[in-house]
Amino acid sequence: MTESLFTQTRWSLEDLFPGPQSPELEAAFQQLEAQTAALEALRPTLREDMPESAFQDILARIEQLHDLASRLYGYANLLFSEDTRNPVAQTLVARVEQFLAELANRTLFFELWWKGLPDPAAERLLAVSGDRRYWLETLRRFRPHTLSEPEEKIINLKNVTGQSALQRLYESITSRYVFRLTVDGEEKELTRDALMAYARGANPDLRAAAYQELYRVYGEEAPLLAQIYQALVRDWYNEQVTLRKHSSPISARNRMNDLPDEVVETLLEVCRANTEVFRRFFRLKARWLGVEHLRRYDIYAPVTQADKIYPFEQAAWLVLDSFEAFEPRIARLAQRVFEQRHLDSEIRHGKRAGAFCWSAVPGLTPWVLTNYNGRAHDVATLAHELGHAIHSMLAEHHSVLTFHATLPLAETASTFGEMLLVDRLLNEEQDEAVRADLLFRQMDDAYGTIQRQAFFALFERQAHEMIRQDASLEAIAAAYMDNLREQFGDAVDLSEEFQWEWVSIPHFYEAPFYVYAYAFGQLLVLSLYQQYRREGAAFRPRYLRILEAGGAKAPIQILNEAGVDVSQAAFWQGGFDVLSDLVAQLEALPLPA
Repeated sequence: MTESLFTQTRWSLEDLFPGPQSPELEAAFQQLEAQTAALEALRPTLREDMPESAFQDILARIEQLHDLASRLYGYANLLFSEDTRNPVAQTLVARVEQFLAELANRTLFFELWWKGLPDPAAERLLAVSGDRRYWLETLRRFRPHTLSEPEEKIINLKNVTGQSALQRLYESITSRYVFRLTVDGEEKELTRDALMAYARGANPDLRAAAYQELYRVYGEEAPLLAQIYQALVRDWYNEQVTLRKHSSPISARNRMNDLPDEVVETLLEVCRANTEVFRRFFRLKARWLGVEHLRRYDIYAPVTQADKIYPFEQAAWLVLDSFEAFEPRIARLAQRVFEQRHLDSEIRHGKRAGAFCWSAVPGLTPWVLTNYNGRAHDVATLAHELGHAIHSMLAEHHSVLTFHATLPLAETASTFGEMLLVDRLLNEEQDEAVRADLLFRQMDDAYGTIQRQAFFALFERQAHEMIRQDASLEAIAAAYMDNLREQFGDAVDLSEEFQWEWVSIPHFYEAPFYVYAYAFGQLLVLSLYQQYRREGAAFRPRYLRILEAGGAKAPIQILNEAGVDVSQAAFWQGGFDVLSDLVAQLEALPLPA
């Protein structure tokens, strides 16, 4: 490891393809075409009594197709994410999506044949499917929601110019926004991520100004952004409920996550019943800030003047060393991201906002995107996204069809990684102001990951129904404000510009009802981390087995094997009990003079 690996740079995508117009990339299109044609030629061999060896050969061919298609799709989207204004990247994304949709239609016959097999025939072939078994079981789980082959083909093609195009349009529009903020008498032009650094800063006037500027821009654009959202919501309902016969819009996501509706409903209702835990915290935070009421601007305000900056090199070492102390193996995996230049941490105009980890295929180190500003929150984000990468790498022994963790478990390693980092910082930090700030940030992050996301899901459920009833933009905005009032009660003062927050949430557009996975993951990790603190080294093998399972088993099965029962409200309440204890610890601290 050299110091140059710990500088903020743009990532390298050369492990996928040398460039967007390279011969290797063009060859991938041709190879996928040839692989698809070869698979199509085997369609007549699909029979109930087909030899098991022939079935295994078809699965191997499908894996080859998925592997190369994932590389091509990943490259196009990562290229677009590093500069959403790049016309070459925009064109490539559109080309790849169209091409892969057409290939999906040509290979759709296998999934439809497999879903239609009688159970005895399917069981015989499942017995020889090896690591691909859960993928095959998942396909059959969707039998009641599968349409005819012509209908499925139409949906695949229309999604390219419909749903996917609208999502790409939203991302392109919002990534171009420039925000203006006056700091020390100088007007700055900022990206959203740079602007939000001030929303978490110590200056209350700048916090308010940052939020006001954010929602001034999004509010002015709300009529356009809401049109995109309404179209996506209607598209989701038309496909998932009207055509596929899911019982509700959120039920479609639950089925994708392989979670019973009852489990998700229990999670959301327990979150709803525990609003007072966070209201207590917000009242306490107001006292620490010396104000009568917390404003929504102040939700993530530091409680001390310890506005500490972490140079990127220091942040990288802190994260890796925190991982090393827990388990050297995961630190070595995280190092791969740096060593292979798969991290883009720069802040620049046109780059996608936020942070993510992209795992293309097993055996290929994932790519991590962050927008690093130097705050403690950014260090935690780095640990979070590297946790995702570790999760994928621990599961890279699985098939390309099963190595991705299912959504309910997708936040396990990332959130656990954050907690390892925070514990490390608390153990080493000598400055009491910084320590208090870190403790409060634990609750800040718990709010952002659990309660905020659960109420996002509750809002989505309401908004989808309202849009189906032709609700206006103003009515949806009013419903969002009611959602905020239920969260905060009398503990937080709300300003009217927050009615436009919902049009600024990318997950609402990109993946309806995705957000409850964050609450699921955080509450799960609170339980797991408490076990780690009690058991020490004895806990590690059980935790690593959860990560190593990837997406090769049902999430509830993986958790049951680890001794976790998510069907019980008491399990989720246990997570809130941990948070309530943390608030009590904070309430016991002396207020700053």
